[in-house]
Amino acid sequence: MKSSRLLSILLLLQTRGRMTAAELARELEVSVRTVYRDAEALTAAGVPVYGDAGHSGGYQLLDGYRTRLTGLTSGEAEALFLSGMPGPAAELGLGQALSAAQLKLRAALPAELREQADRMRLRFHLDAPGWYAEHEETPHLGRVADAVWRGRVIEVRYRRWKEPQEVDRRLAPYGLVLKAGRWYLVAGPEGPRTYRVDQILELRETAEVSELPEGFDLAAHWRRTRADFLERLYPEEALVRLSARAAARLTGAQARALADGGTPDPELPGWTRAVLPIESAAQARSQFLSLGPDAEILAPAPLRDSLRSALSAMTARYA
Repeated sequence: MKSSRLLSILLLLQTRGRMTAAELARELEVSVRTVYRDAEALTAAGVPVYGDAGHSGGYQLLDGYRTRLTGLTSGEAEALFLSGMPGPAAELGLGQALSAAQLKLRAALPAELREQADRMRLRFHLDAPGWYAEHEETPHLGRVADAVWRGRVIEVRYRRWKEPQEVDRRLAPYGLVLKAGRWYLVAGPEGPRTYRVDQILELRETAEVSELPEGFDLAAHWRRTRADFLERLYPEEALVRLSARAAARLTGAQARALADGGTPDPELPGWTRAVLPIESAAQARSQFLSLGPDAEILAPAPLRDSLRSALSAMTARYA
């Protein structure tokens, strides 16, 4: 455990430069006193780590010192190769760079880890988009990525779902997100807001510098955006009873609600009763009609009545 932590300190200082004992302690989830002892152990082992006292002090490595990539576990080596998705990398214009990086990493691995990494690459392939999602062309993705990387404001012609459909926007790029095979641009200055990259019709990069808002975290922002989206997507609820076959067909938020709050139905053995989130009455009616006799809506009454009317109309048509 200690050797792994010492290696982590070494790699943190190598990649980030000067870090205080408190910063290292937070990163490694240990006490500051433990960091002091670890720094002394690294120095005793011949690693040129030195510390400066004072408000702006901290630990750092002697200029020019680099360590070779060592200490990887088999799981870490496998994960590194599994994490490289050639599709998205190629879309960003990084396909050759990714291949070169993987080649260098493979050459630096010990023989036994190299064999495991090769087996992982041969037996696992990541394909993020869903089966029924068509691939959208994103002709401006490379230029958007360049603007994000270089921190440049862009002017775009953007197509949206409401009128007027085509609008002009001046955007300060904050980051790119790949979700289910589709690229999204998170940008300011208002918001930040989210834009689909495949809906950018025209793009012009400006010389104006785009600065990230203080404290902005792309991953945290995306988690909040996703949570807000799901909350807006399912604003209503319905009390239902489901057979095991119908329960197995639920996905996403409805499946989670069933798992968290489902209880055995007191009237039908083997069935489950639960409150499920729904998009709207119309959407719920179509969904539960598709489940046939394996599901029953108990409340709200208007939704139950709507389903009954639809079933009566279907019975009359097929009579």
